[in-house]
Amino acid sequence: MKAEHYRERRLEVAGWPLRLTSYKIGDLFHCHADNVSPGANVARASAPTQEEAERRALEKAQERLASTRRR
Repeated sequence: MKAEHYRERRLEVAGWPLRLTSYKIGDLFHCHADNVSPGANVARASAPTQEEAERRALEKAQERLASTRRR
């Protein structure tokens, strides 16, 4: 299968740079959020629509990054 409707954007969430990548494989959209600097995966989500998959991944990322301490 080939990924379709690929979209990538950069945001700032809870003071952290975040790259949000979404794409469609089959009938589902998949989205993952990663920390831009080291590229560490922060959150993943899947949903029937691209907007829903991105919303779910952003919610998870917001929750996780908000509780991460900066040094």
